[in-house]
Amino acid sequence: MAALATVIDPEIRRPITDLDMVHAVEIGEAGAVSVEILLTVPGCPLKDRLESDVRRALATVGGIGLVSVRMSAMDEAQREALKTKLRGGRAAKAIAFADPASKTKVIAVASGKGGVGKSSVTANLALALADLGLAVGVLDADIQGFSMPRMLGVENDPTQVDDSILPPVAQGVKVFSMGMLVPPGQPVVWRGPVLHRAVQQFLTDVLWGDLDVLLIDLPPGTGDVPLSIAQLIPNSALVVVTTPQPAAAEVAQRAGALALQTKQAILGVIENMSPFEGPDGRPVAIFGQGGGRQVADNLGAALGAPVPLLGQVPLDQAVREGSDSGEPVVRAAPDSPAAGVFRAIAAALAAGD
Repeated sequence: MAALATVIDPEIRRPITDLDMVHAVEIGEAGAVSVEILLTVPGCPLKDRLESDVRRALATVGGIGLVSVRMSAMDEAQREALKTKLRGGRAAKAIAFADPASKTKVIAVASGKGGVGKSSVTANLALALADLGLAVGVLDADIQGFSMPRMLGVENDPTQVDDSILPPVAQGVKVFSMGMLVPPGQPVVWRGPVLHRAVQQFLTDVLWGDLDVLLIDLPPGTGDVPLSIAQLIPNSALVVVTTPQPAAAEVAQRAGALALQTKQAILGVIENMSPFEGPDGRPVAIFGQGGGRQVADNLGAALGAPVPLLGQVPLDQAVREGSDSGEPVVRAAPDSPAAGVFRAIAAALAAGD
């Protein structure tokens, strides 16, 4: 059992012994071992991986001979017990992250307008936080303009467990997005009330489990979804993304000013597409300079408390390429200047209250 406790369920990211998935262990003559593992659903897409992990773990135990691994499926009562455990004992439709006792830090990544790299910032921060040893989830709340499945290289579909969903794990991060539910190329043409219900379901019906950090990639602007997140998770905090361009900074400030009405904390501002060092060693400011500092100072003045400029991510082709290939720059080019800034921001967010 100690060896089996080292086997981590690839979808839920917890030991199979904690999840009551080890149904039976029998030891026979000559060290022959028979193990029965309960899957959440009969057609679990990661069944083969789980079986190989079980065999590998048992092989570390001295005296083990022939190993037989049987895969069965949980019955309705066992699945219900598992879902209750993953919700931390809370009611089925409760939002765990809204509980004042929740230990999950919820960070909503906002921008005033599209095209400033908010989603690529979210993806890179998620992996940088995971590299710090934190359990990280990403909710793609940009329901009509989703991009997280591509940016994080999601390869598996969500697994449905009765009326709940297990989010896929990509590069060590749990991810859920509307992009996993609609055919490629199909637009999501929804209005405010439907968007609100969708966000609510993503928070209640998705079995996120125990997370240290949940990053929420908001749609740009100050519309329905940002307001829904503020209402559904009042203890969530904002990070505002802008570019150095003054015109973009003015719009980003409005997104941050939403916190005045929703009473959310602002953790800071991230300036993306900042000046980079040219071949001659001089900074190249394609999108201008100073936008991030301008937003941070103006928001600080409005809130009556300092708002930090968390970092300035230099304009880097590798950031764009990583977003398209599903391998963000913090993994694809970990020694690049952009990756270094993302890691420094992640460390600051992880250390903050």
